Amino acid sequence: MSTLSLPQDESRQLVPPPGALPDPPGATTLAPATPTTTSTTSTTDVSPTRWEDLKVVPARHPGRWIATAGVAVLLAMVVSSLVTNPKWEWSIVAQYLTWPSVLNGLWGTIRLTAVAAVVGFGLGTILALMRLSRSPLLQAVSSAYTWVFRSVPLILQLLLWYNLAYLYPTLSLGIPFGPGFLEFGTLDVIDKFGAAILGLGLSQAAYSSEIVRAGILSVDQGQHEAAASLGIPRSRQTLRIVLPQAMRTIVPTSVNEIIGLVKGTSVVYVLAYGELFYTIGVIYGRNQRVVPLLMVAAIWYLVITTVLTIAQYYVERHYAKGAVRTLPPTPVQRVRWTLQVAWSRVTGRPAPAHLPPAYAARAAVGRSHLLRTGTSDRTTGGAA
Repeated sequence: MSTLSLPQDESRQLVPPPGALPDPPGATTLAPATPTTTSTTSTTDVSPTRWEDLKVVPARHPGRWIATAGVAVLLAMVVSSLVTNPKWEWSIVAQYLTWPSVLNGLWGTIRLTAVAAVVGFGLGTILALMRLSRSPLLQAVSSAYTWVFRSVPLILQLLLWYNLAYLYPTLSLGIPFGPGFLEFGTLDVIDKFGAAILGLGLSQAAYSSEIVRAGILSVDQGQHEAAASLGIPRSRQTLRIVLPQAMRTIVPTSVNEIIGLVKGTSVVYVLAYGELFYTIGVIYGRNQRVVPLLMVAAIWYLVITTVLTIAQYYVERHYAKGAVRTLPPTPVQRVRWTLQVAWSRVTGRPAPAHLPPAYAARAAVGRSHLLRTGTSDRTTGGAA
């Protein structure tokens, strides 16, 4: 069976159906190819074929199938190793996955991440606005803060905040360079949790300030000029015009930083605070089940990261409303449309009318036909 390739779409081919019927009077036909002098096959018995009788089938991609098969084999080897190797001790993993002390450590990790993220991004936004202000003093303070906290390792910052009572046994509130009205002990305020929040939050603020500043700078200057020409106050320009547009740039990097913060909470073990990694270390130090308990920690970190990744997708989709004409489909929509396409191809029924064009074209592969519109030479698939 001969095939004719569509020049405008390399992933589709035209296949004349066997025993094509002769064209009715006045029908547009596709002339057969002219035989060459070296051909040994006679083409005098090939009748003209109507455009409507040419079937659209997918093109063959042997390289893609070979790569898919290779990856599938490697994936099967990894899964087989995880299942058949008894040293992974999955029964121990299942036992400790919901262990009360492990869940308490998980809650400690989530609490540290949430509070440190609020402190870090709240302070980071203020530092970014200070860096973009016209005050030389504000610019200098913001730049110095970012320089210092990005230069000092996080574990060193944690230890310094935890030992702050050595430098300042008491803290007081009052008039600067004047009398104090309230005085309290440093250890009463900055315990293990407080030191962890100060270390994680203040360090994160240095990175967050650069993320927010980059997002604000990514907004076109014409947006600022248009807002200023309308007489909108500068604070309202920033909150209602600039920041919503900057969020498209800020959100992906910010979520990446929060995911890094989740894993960075494991450094708090130096303070003996009961977060997830410290709790896991205490348990496997007692029962010597190191690998299974490390897998418990890995699974919970994967769960937290997955939840944050899903939240990131929906937040990005929300802020994409002003940038794209059609919002990207949600994961639920993609799964539902893929199942509808598969059901349509298995049963032979037409695809639902609400499917997007790309999914409708998948459902029509194998049973769509070539159509010709007007007197031009353009051809389109029936379901495209």
